[in-house]
Amino acid sequence: MATPLYKRALIKLSGEALMGDSAYGIDVPTVARIAADVKEAAETGCEICLVIGGGNIFRGVAGAAGGMERGTADYMGMLATVMNALAFHGALEQAGVEARVLSAIPMATVCEPFTTPRAKRHLSKGRVVIFAAGTGNPFFTTDTGAALRAAEMGCDALIKATQVDGVYSADPKTSPDAERYETLTFSDVLARDLRVMDAAAIALARDNNIPIVVGALGESGNLAKILCGTARATVVRSKA
Repeated sequence: MATPLYKRALIKLSGEALMGDSAYGIDVPTVARIAADVKEAAETGCEICLVIGGGNIFRGVAGAAGGMERGTADYMGMLATVMNALAFHGALEQAGVEARVLSAIPMATVCEPFTTPRAKRHLSKGRVVIFAAGTGNPFFTTDTGAALRAAEMGCDALIKATQVDGVYSADPKTSPDAERYETLTFSDVLARDLRVMDAAAIALARDNNIPIVVGALGESGNLAKILCGTARATVVRSKA
């Protein structure tokens, strides 16, 4: 296996990635497949952190748009990420990967509370660390939570696992002529409104000099290839 480009990386997965072909919820075979990919990524020698969204269960912004109070809706979305984190933790453990779930909202019965020293200690022992409940505050997305945790952990990269092999000028599924970018700067992403991640997440990554690597999750084994620089992906960094 190739040598990873990064000593420590945070992988951001959408909640929808856990649905498989279902309309909502958690598809167990899909979770097991992605867990196998994370196991292979960890076997490269890179220390792995994860943040998983909650959109497959509940999305706070959608709840607020439907008339729910935004803070309450966001807390419900955070709890959805805890459910996804617990499901993914179980899949990793079944795959033989030691992992821990750390939540920004304390809930000692089901997982550990997040602190930076505790998370770094788990990583130093070779465990995959799954961060749940976003930042613990409403009005912040899991993208922002991922960038924040990547900065706190001193990660060398933030891997945004998506359905496509990089960043395009438009949705390649509906715009066949969309331009694909090999590299971008953080300023490019913001100026062109490319929506790689939300603006707060981009700013956090930029200010902490953490490159964002956008690649496809669909192909088995692609996470390890992204970490080793052998997969098609777009790298967003301070300088092109």
